[in-house]
Amino acid sequence: MKTIILNASPRKTWNTAKLLKSAAKGAKDAGAEVEYIDLYDLTFTGCRGCLLCKRKGVERCHCYWKDDLSPIIDKIFHANTLLIGTAIYLGRPTSRYFELIERLHFCSLSYDDYSNYFTGKVNVGMFVSMNASKEFYDRLYKEKFEGYAKELEMLNGEVELYPCFDTLQVLDYSKFNMGSFDETKKKEVHEKNFPKDLENAYQMGKKLSQKSSD
Repeated sequence: MKTIILNASPRKTWNTAKLLKSAAKGAKDAGAEVEYIDLYDLTFTGCRGCLLCKRKGVERCHCYWKDDLSPIIDKIFHANTLLIGTAIYLGRPTSRYFELIERLHFCSLSYDDYSNYFTGKVNVGMFVSMNASKEFYDRLYKEKFEGYAKELEMLNGEVELYPCFDTLQVLDYSKFNMGSFDETKKKEVHEKNFPKDLENAYQMGKKLSQKSSD
């Protein structure tokens, strides 16, 4: 039972990473073998359109471009569970997230009939962390991010989306030009809600990894 965890946020010790590490603990407690990867540590781009994955007679669901991401794509297709997290930047996932998704989708997409070459099953948990409030997310982001999560149904497993709202951006707001934020309020919300988010991430990592063994 293998769980791959991908951090698509550039901040390796902050909100998204903390959620993923809590989910990793849940997966481990479920008995999964866990591998945690920071995508911003790797060197890769989005799809180059080389079409090597569309040649006749080649292995399907494999990206042939030689960089740091191609082995990660292989790991995803051979995993039981994928836990992936991204911060929300300008209302969207990070650029690393999109580069990964381009490559993952394209090498499993048939250009004969637009079917999915992948026949396995990988359960997916998607975590998104944001400075926005729940009300703002529900009004402007929710539909978009549910769409992003739906794209991961190409892995044929259960897909769950977990949004984490109103996160703390820095420890000391007085050192930054962030006058639109109320530091006291941000810290109060963080202290109240983030421990619950971490527990929910733990449970989600545990549940999805357990389901992959059923």
